[in-house]
Amino acid sequence: MDMKKKLLFVFNPCSGKAQIKNQLLDIVDTMVKADYEVTIYPTQCAGDAKEKVEAYAGNYDLVVCSGGDGTLDEVVTGMMQCKAKVPLGYIPAGSTNDFASSLGIPKDMEKAAEAAVIGKPFPCDVGLFNGDYFVYVAAFGLFTEVSYKTSQEWKNVLGHAAYILEGAKCLHDIPSFMMQVEYNNMRIQDEFIYGMITNSTSVGGFKGMTGKDVLLDDGVFEVTLIKKPRNPMELNEIIASLINLVDDTDMIYSFKTAEVKFTASREIPWTLDGEFGGDHEEVCVKNLKQAVDIMVKKPEE
Repeated sequence: MDMKKKLLFVFNPCSGKAQIKNQLLDIVDTMVKADYEVTIYPTQCAGDAKEKVEAYAGNYDLVVCSGGDGTLDEVVTGMMQCKAKVPLGYIPAGSTNDFASSLGIPKDMEKAAEAAVIGKPFPCDVGLFNGDYFVYVAAFGLFTEVSYKTSQEWKNVLGHAAYILEGAKCLHDIPSFMMQVEYNNMRIQDEFIYGMITNSTSVGGFKGMTGKDVLLDDGVFEVTLIKKPRNPMELNEIIASLINLVDDTDMIYSFKTAEVKFTASREIPWTLDGEFGGDHEEVCVKNLKQAVDIMVKKPEE
């Protein structure tokens, strides 16, 4: 009796204009041709992918998920909470798919499916956020509330960052947060309008925003903190820096670290991978180095 490898395919049927509907057969066919016995599960509600993976990943040789960054976040969270370490394939179907492009996963769904089943595992860092997990970005402030309350087009974070900053007719309109930030034996105390902890070469579709030499398996995050501007000149300096992606302003802190702790004077809403991550007064973020194996394209021979 030939014991076939087992694959669990979890997908979000509503993700990214539901484009998976037209390609589902081809994707499953690719999986079967790679000699997998496939179990297909369309997610039914938010949180569903996480629960499914947490409960069942251990019974499979490979888990493949398809959806946007939110679906990937759920599946990785489920995988982290499940004791089994099973490789994870990702077929992006959302609107920005920052993380997939950071990993060089093909945009074409069928090619991505191929990478998922015959590619090679890449041991990828995962973020631990107060006991929750994120894959590529945890953020607070200015545009985070907008990004999960409005439509997908707004996920283009920094484009609309500059837009909102320009739209903030007076500086008093911009919410700011007094915080103490501790990392690498350093301590910053300042007032911030935005902060993000990333493990990605592009955020909100912007490449290069998170700095040079970003590696997704090096055990460190890139942290970017934007100070509250005190006058229009400082505001313009921040906008220029965001638009031109130049780091020549002392209005923006950026550094790399494996662990960072935020202490605020009140509860602040955070987002994890673009989804609401709760309100927190204290936040501790740790980089779990190479915690999950994500299937990527084999290098061209």
